[in-house]
Amino acid sequence: MDNPKQHNETAHIIDINPELRNIGFADGVNIGGALNDSEKKVMIEKAAVKFGEFLEALGCDWQNDPNSKETPQRVAKAYVNDLWAGRYNAFPKITTFPNYEYDGIIFEGDIPVISMCSHHHQTIMGKAHIAYIPQINQEIIGLSKLNRIVEHYARRGAIQENLTVRIHDAINKIVDSNKGVAVMIEASHNCVQCRGIGHQGTSMKTSKLTGEFIDSNKTRNEFYEFIKS
Repeated sequence: MDNPKQHNETAHIIDINPELRNIGFADGVNIGGALNDSEKKVMIEKAAVKFGEFLEALGCDWQNDPNSKETPQRVAKAYVNDLWAGRYNAFPKITTFPNYEYDGIIFEGDIPVISMCSHHHQTIMGKAHIAYIPQINQEIIGLSKLNRIVEHYARRGAIQENLTVRIHDAINKIVDSNKGVAVMIEASHNCVQCRGIGHQGTSMKTSKLTGEFIDSNKTRNEFYEFIKS
């Protein structure tokens, strides 16, 4: 199974629904493909200028503050290289393996989620739990590649509901003709904790289930039992 000759490594092109892209949904939209380092540098420089203007509009004398004079550059770099990296980098190559006899649930839990909501650009931090059921003689996803799928979409910025659907749809497309896909995300939202109501310790749960995870109570319950354990 671990023979490299048996691996399939492909760069799956998976993006937001084109209809949503056309009406301007910010979350999950890749801006026309991966940017190279030079293009990222130009974007960072332009964004830094605009963020400096944003700070000035808020009455911040950032240029004369030794702690803030590099802040516009720092923020722009953080967005391009980290917070929204999924928008500017290609979808990761997904390694798949031959599956000759297994047709049960494949589950991976507690996958870190570090994202940013589209509403206030505050952090979303939590965990994703993923399961799918392959057919026998169907390719299955390399385990760490589930983490890469979560990381890619989380690093685009989204509302949690949409992020859940993006991850589900990516797995559903890669493992074509599967018998079911389940994704559950539990996360805390900084926009709830540091602004507005200001409630600490709250969390939000979202799920997207299809196939046997909807049709079979036994399968659905097994998924949630995996999460608990």
